[in-house]
Amino acid sequence: MGIKTLAAPSVRVTRSKSRSNSLFRRMWRYRYVYLMLLPGLLYFAIFRYGPLYEAQIAFKDFQPLLGVEGSPWIGFKNFEVFFKSYYFTQLLTNTLVISVAKLIFGIPPAIILALALSEIRYFPRLARITQTMSYLPHFLSWIVIFGILLGLFSPSTGLVNSAIGNMGGQPVSFLTDPNWFRAIVVSSDIWKETGWGAILYLAALLAVDPAQYEAASIDGASRLQRIINISLPNIKDVIVLVTLLRLGSILDAGFTQIFAMYSLPVYSVGDIIDTWVYREGILNAQFSLATAVGLFKGLIGLCLIVVANRVAKRFAGTGLY
Repeated sequence: MGIKTLAAPSVRVTRSKSRSNSLFRRMWRYRYVYLMLLPGLLYFAIFRYGPLYEAQIAFKDFQPLLGVEGSPWIGFKNFEVFFKSYYFTQLLTNTLVISVAKLIFGIPPAIILALALSEIRYFPRLARITQTMSYLPHFLSWIVIFGILLGLFSPSTGLVNSAIGNMGGQPVSFLTDPNWFRAIVVSSDIWKETGWGAILYLAALLAVDPAQYEAASIDGASRLQRIINISLPNIKDVIVLVTLLRLGSILDAGFTQIFAMYSLPVYSVGDIIDTWVYREGILNAQFSLATAVGLFKGLIGLCLIVVANRVAKRFAGTGLY
């Protein structure tokens, strides 16, 4: 018994050294791959994880002259200020409504566009022109997009209101009407990002073995049946991945877009957490408050990703990790 008791630790140490040597050999074998990963790892380490040290000001009454370390500790007071704010419920509701609407109505058009582009692969020129035109809006800033929306929906000179006036109707202030503002925000985001979002699905579709389509065609499957039974199952993992990533940023309703488009008349339906933080945290120099809200958003996003990943693994058989 004594011999076995003494031998067990030595065996574990030997196995541990063996695994370490094996890991080192694998890393050395793929050293150039790890070298290519190094810039990305350094970026996240310096610009993502490094600043987390300064996030402690969320629990302090930050005073620039005293610095991060010298500012007095106040605990969760900044979080209480945000949670007890008169506008908290309104801000959270607006953020969730806009974000969920973008998620629900934004993913299907990208999938449909990718499927359409894959179906016209035998007309490469048409496919290239269509794809270029569809993802070109992604490269336009929201300021430019807002100028286009003004040209369309301006009550006095907009094309839409001109058409309404020609038909005997009254002009509608789409961009300053609370009943229309959210619809304009969501629809403009879909128009801007659908083409860019379709690239991921299209890449997954191009990786599908053409023999599957040929076999289905020989068996008499229609084009719609091939899409349902071959194309969609092959991009299921990508759909789940994109959905999970977007769930993680569900409290990011699009600050730049909202900031460019909203105005005082639509605050009740368009003011989101980020725009409130900009006014209170940046313009009013409440840096601790802004940091506390950022930590709150990050925690909610992390919880959503963990929960959604488990649900996806249980029902879809795949997840983010």
